[in-house]
Amino acid sequence: MRNSPWLVATYAIIIFIGMLVALPNVIPQSTLDRLPSWLPHSRVALGLDLRGGSHLVLEVDRGDLINERVQSLLQDSRRVLREANVNTSAIRRSGDAIVVTLRDPAQRDQAVTQLRTLANQVGLGTTTVGGSDLAVTTPADNTISLAQTEAGINSHITAAIEQSLEIIRQRVDQVGVAEPTIQRVGSDRVLVQLPGEQDPSRLRQLLGSTAKMSFHLLGEQGQPGVTMLADERGTQYPVIDRVELSGDRLTDARAAFDQQTRQPIVTFRFDSAGATRFAQITQANVGKPFAIVLDNKVLSAPVIQTPITGGSGQISGSFTPEETTTLSALLRAGSLPAKLTVIEERTVGADLGADAIQRGIYSGLVGFALVAIFIFVLYGTWGILANVALLIHTILTFSALTLVGATLTLPGIAGIVLGIGLAVDANVLINERIREETRKGRGAFAAIDNGFNKAYSTIIDGNMTALIAAAILFYFGSGPVRGFAVTMGLGLIISMFTSVAFVRVTMIAIARRQKLKVINIQSLFRFSPYDRHIQFMKARFFGVGVSALLSIASVALFFYPGLNYGVDFRGGIQMSVRTQGTADLGKFREGLNTLGLGEIMLQSFGDPNTILVRAQRQEGGEEAQTAAVTKLKDEVTKIDPTATVQGTDVIGPKVSGELAIAGFLSVFIASVAMLIYIWVRFEWPFAVGAIVTLVLDVTKLVGFFAITGLDFNLTAIAAVLTMVGYSVNDKVVVYDRMRENMRLYKSMPLREIIDKSINETLARSLYTNATAFLSLLPMAIWGGSAVESFAVPMAFGILVAGASSIFIAAPILLFLGDWRTRHRVKADSAEAAADGERPSQA
Repeated sequence: MRNSPWLVATYAIIIFIGMLVALPNVIPQSTLDRLPSWLPHSRVALGLDLRGGSHLVLEVDRGDLINERVQSLLQDSRRVLREANVNTSAIRRSGDAIVVTLRDPAQRDQAVTQLRTLANQVGLGTTTVGGSDLAVTTPADNTISLAQTEAGINSHITAAIEQSLEIIRQRVDQVGVAEPTIQRVGSDRVLVQLPGEQDPSRLRQLLGSTAKMSFHLLGEQGQPGVTMLADERGTQYPVIDRVELSGDRLTDARAAFDQQTRQPIVTFRFDSAGATRFAQITQANVGKPFAIVLDNKVLSAPVIQTPITGGSGQISGSFTPEETTTLSALLRAGSLPAKLTVIEERTVGADLGADAIQRGIYSGLVGFALVAIFIFVLYGTWGILANVALLIHTILTFSALTLVGATLTLPGIAGIVLGIGLAVDANVLINERIREETRKGRGAFAAIDNGFNKAYSTIIDGNMTALIAAAILFYFGSGPVRGFAVTMGLGLIISMFTSVAFVRVTMIAIARRQKLKVINIQSLFRFSPYDRHIQFMKARFFGVGVSALLSIASVALFFYPGLNYGVDFRGGIQMSVRTQGTADLGKFREGLNTLGLGEIMLQSFGDPNTILVRAQRQEGGEEAQTAAVTKLKDEVTKIDPTATVQGTDVIGPKVSGELAIAGFLSVFIASVAMLIYIWVRFEWPFAVGAIVTLVLDVTKLVGFFAITGLDFNLTAIAAVLTMVGYSVNDKVVVYDRMRENMRLYKSMPLREIIDKSINETLARSLYTNATAFLSLLPMAIWGGSAVESFAVPMAFGILVAGASSIFIAAPILLFLGDWRTRHRVKADSAEAAADGERPSQA
């Protein structure tokens, strides 16, 4: 057996390029700047949980957009019918429609023609036929109705989102936030991520404000066409609805200080048309109050002392310098086409991000070291080759993340660590197969060839089930959870190269260079599960019974005390607070419960210095959420001046409901997809056995969440999905050996085949479960709160999955196999009896 020089060269080039691409991630920026320009300089971008910052999801207010369009149609309908001399008795709004009542029904066709001029075409394209955004109908001879079509509403939402993206980008640029991420999500949402920005109230004002500025005269309270609007202090002003001048005419706005009072102000300047109109208004209304309105809130209402002809003015009030900076940025960027509502907000402090990086790197390195030591102990000098493959696997994972432009989050680091544990699975399968071939008397090259060939299908099946979990997690997940799915998925794909292709070529090269006659893979300890024959099926009733009891208890725990649902699934406010000394929960609880924010829940989190504060969703929209967050922060500082808020999450009920549905749906779809794969690759009894086992495994994991009180959030869903994939992977290995033995020993009883298969794969099961557990153990201990809901239950899930493959999946397969055999015997007997009766009847 000889390696192709071209193949070796190809592998070497892949590894070399991977090392070059990954190199910038581990060298200082100063060194990177001195490297030649032709070398890669890109690094893996860090997520907000690792570097601090804010994450917001904003949604277009569909109702507000429809309302504005209806109001515009109402005015335009009056105008076009008046210009066409169509006599109407009424033009009014009815819900989201405009109803026109004609004096003369004979003018109906003329009126319909005029009203249809208000419609716009939507859906125009090279292959689609354009439709109208308005439906004009005639429910009666003298009545015409105008209503927006669904296509029209969707078209307006799309246009509003596209325009909003640009305006938000301009607003963010105005305040100088570096490396922002601003992108459309779905049909009516915008995702904004701002590294380093940690002031939620400022962000809500900057991004959520429509910033529609207008200038109005004041009237008398109670007059028609007059609306009472309040300023920041709550003072009410009778503002005339008619807009004298729109903020669209502004060309510039700047934060400044009043020369006389030294108070923060905002200066503004109009274009030529706006300056002319402003001069006309001020000349005609000297001595009268003039209101400057922003988003239905009065900014100021000064009395016009003299005509203002210079085309500029100023807005004064009780502003802070930060508020004038934000307001001027809003005015410069322009108004949003529709109201944007903040439906999800997550803020991570820079200190917490730095701590997360340290914890992630430390626990990841310790996990890698534990796995490497374990592999070396298992396989001696051949274990060194497996560890080199693991190192290359990690390097190529980082290079792949760099090339695809992925963002690395703390759950992403957990995905890399778990990927290392799963990559070891392939090495263990291959080494154990080679050991078997060597024990059968195969020579070095025959053992390598047969070992890899026999392990290959098992590796493919196992990785496919895990990839299904990663793909569905990526599709249904969001934020850091997607980062976990990306790193785990890339790790699984890369392991096919490092653990299979690279290791095979290297083993052949070593065997040829050292002229080995046999491949002797020796452990550094004496324990050996080989040549043992444990009759596992004798304990099948005990195993299934204990498992069923534990699952029933877990279901009971699900109902009482129940799961500790995180803010992802129940909505509300969650705040992470760190104190210099041990946090006094009683003191914090007493102080925070006086704020009138409903039930406040507190718990220690991670260490005695960190507490988690949870408040329910506040009534009153997004402003109420901002006010609640501010109240909580102020009270925390009042209770303990040394306390710092390290992170804040605000999740709306709509988002929490969507996340809950997506989370549970992802677990269901992933389970079904894996089982279909098993059904296709094996037979229906294998799939049924996997179904029952998965149900029992998942219920135990849910019970673990209930009894430990760990947060059940998006990260927990990632743990459940990964455990499902890992559990199926573990069963695939045992099933694959059972299928192989069924073909080899056709006359052997099924019970003996199952026992034989479990014994033959016992070493692999023990070693793989141990390496996966060791890779996650440091993350569970030192990973911190961000991955606690993943690493701890996943470590528990590995133990459950390993045990269930032997004591649940195998017995269920035996029960089904025996049932199928009995059913077949009965069918054969019935058929034989029927055949025996036919001659006598003849």
